[in-house]
Amino acid sequence: MRHRRKGKTLDRKNGPRKALLRNLATSVILYEHINTTLAKAKAVKPIVEKLVTTGKQKTLVSRRKLASYLTIESAVNKVLEETGPRYATRNGGYMRIIKLGVRQGDGAEMAQLQFVND
Repeated sequence: MRHRRKGKTLDRKNGPRKALLRNLATSVILYEHINTTLAKAKAVKPIVEKLVTTGKQKTLVSRRKLASYLTIESAVNKVLEETGPRYATRNGGYMRIIKLGVRQGDGAEMAQLQFVND
Protein backbone atom coordinates (compact mmCIF):
# COMPACT_ATOMS: atom_id res chain seq x y z
CA MET A 1 0.00 0.00 0.00
CA ARG A 2 1.11 3.55 -0.64
CA HIS A 3 -0.71 5.41 2.10
CA ARG A 4 0.59 8.98 2.60
CA ARG A 5 3.42 8.57 0.12
CA LYS A 6 3.95 11.69 -1.93
CA GLY A 7 5.01 11.84 -5.55
CA LYS A 8 5.14 9.38 -8.42
CA THR A 9 7.74 6.63 -8.68
CA LEU A 10 7.84 6.66 -12.49
CA ASP A 11 8.71 2.92 -12.31
CA ARG A 12 12.22 3.69 -11.09
CA LYS A 13 14.18 3.26 -7.90
CA ASN A 14 15.06 6.29 -5.82
CA GLY A 15 18.48 7.14 -7.29
CA PRO A 16 17.58 6.88 -10.99
CA ARG A 17 14.32 8.77 -10.36
CA LYS A 18 16.15 11.66 -8.68
CA ALA A 19 18.68 11.78 -11.51
CA LEU A 20 15.89 11.78 -14.11
CA LEU A 21 14.05 14.66 -12.41
CA ARG A 22 17.26 16.68 -11.98
CA ASN A 23 18.14 16.25 -15.66
CA LEU A 24 14.60 17.10 -16.80
CA ALA A 25 14.56 20.23 -14.61
CA THR A 26 17.93 21.31 -15.99
CA SER A 27 16.73 20.78 -19.57
CA VAL A 28 13.53 22.76 -19.02
CA ILE A 29 15.49 25.68 -17.61
CA LEU A 30 18.09 25.65 -20.38
CA TYR A 31 15.80 25.13 -23.37
CA GLU A 32 12.59 26.80 -22.06
CA HIS A 33 10.50 23.78 -23.16
CA ILE A 34 10.79 20.01 -23.47
CA ASN A 35 8.74 17.20 -24.97
CA THR A 36 8.33 14.27 -22.59
CA THR A 37 5.68 11.91 -21.28
CA LEU A 38 2.75 13.36 -19.39
CA ALA A 39 3.68 11.60 -16.14
CA LYS A 40 7.24 12.95 -16.22
CA ALA A 41 5.99 16.46 -17.06
CA LYS A 42 3.59 16.39 -14.11
CA ALA A 43 6.35 15.16 -11.82
CA VAL A 44 8.94 17.80 -12.80
CA LYS A 45 6.60 20.82 -13.02
CA PRO A 46 6.48 21.59 -9.25
CA ILE A 47 10.24 21.09 -8.97
CA VAL A 48 10.97 23.67 -11.69
CA GLU A 49 8.48 26.12 -10.20
CA LYS A 50 10.20 25.89 -6.81
CA LEU A 51 13.57 26.43 -8.47
CA VAL A 52 12.29 29.56 -10.24
CA THR A 53 10.85 30.86 -6.96
CA THR A 54 14.24 30.31 -5.33
CA GLY A 55 15.90 32.11 -8.24
CA LYS A 56 13.84 35.26 -7.71
CA GLN A 57 16.18 36.25 -4.90
CA LYS A 58 19.69 36.71 -6.21
CA THR A 59 21.64 35.75 -3.10
CA LEU A 60 24.50 33.39 -2.39
CA VAL A 61 22.14 31.09 -0.49
CA SER A 62 19.80 30.80 -3.46
CA ARG A 63 22.74 30.23 -5.84
CA ARG A 64 24.03 27.38 -3.68
CA LYS A 65 20.59 25.85 -3.33
CA LEU A 66 20.10 25.92 -7.10
CA ALA A 67 23.60 24.54 -7.70
CA SER A 68 22.92 21.63 -5.35
CA TYR A 69 19.98 20.53 -7.53
CA LEU A 70 20.75 21.59 -11.10
CA THR A 71 23.44 19.65 -12.94
CA ILE A 72 24.93 22.46 -15.06
CA GLU A 73 26.28 25.79 -13.83
CA SER A 74 24.84 27.66 -16.84
CA ALA A 75 21.36 26.55 -15.76
CA VAL A 76 21.95 28.11 -12.34
CA ASN A 77 23.09 31.34 -13.98
CA LYS A 78 20.07 31.36 -16.29
CA VAL A 79 17.64 31.00 -13.38
CA LEU A 80 19.28 33.82 -11.45
CA GLU A 81 19.90 36.19 -14.38
CA GLU A 82 16.93 35.63 -16.72
CA THR A 83 14.14 33.41 -15.42
CA GLY A 84 13.90 34.72 -11.86
CA PRO A 85 13.68 38.41 -12.81
CA ARG A 86 11.23 37.59 -15.65
CA TYR A 87 8.71 36.22 -13.13
CA ALA A 88 9.52 38.61 -10.27
CA THR A 89 5.97 39.96 -10.06
CA ARG A 90 4.23 36.63 -10.66
CA ASN A 91 3.21 34.49 -7.67
CA GLY A 92 3.69 30.97 -9.01
CA GLY A 93 2.28 29.28 -12.08
CA TYR A 94 5.40 29.66 -14.24
CA MET A 95 4.96 26.42 -16.22
CA ARG A 96 2.27 25.00 -18.48
CA ILE A 97 1.71 21.47 -19.76
CA ILE A 98 0.36 21.05 -23.30
CA LYS A 99 -0.79 17.58 -24.29
CA LEU A 100 0.58 16.40 -27.63
CA GLY A 101 -1.23 13.09 -28.11
CA VAL A 102 0.21 9.58 -27.97
CA ARG A 103 3.66 8.38 -28.97
CA GLN A 104 3.53 6.07 -31.96
CA GLY A 105 5.95 3.45 -30.64
CA ASP A 106 4.36 2.54 -27.31
CA GLY A 107 1.23 4.68 -27.03
CA ALA A 108 2.54 6.80 -24.17
CA GLU A 109 0.75 10.09 -23.58
CA MET A 110 3.15 12.86 -24.64
CA ALA A 111 3.21 16.45 -23.42
CA GLN A 112 5.23 19.62 -23.81
CA LEU A 113 6.35 21.38 -20.64
CA GLN A 114 7.08 25.06 -21.23
CA PHE A 115 7.35 28.38 -19.43
CA VAL A 116 4.39 30.72 -19.51
CA ASN A 117 5.14 33.78 -21.65
CA ASP A 118 4.42 36.71 -19.43
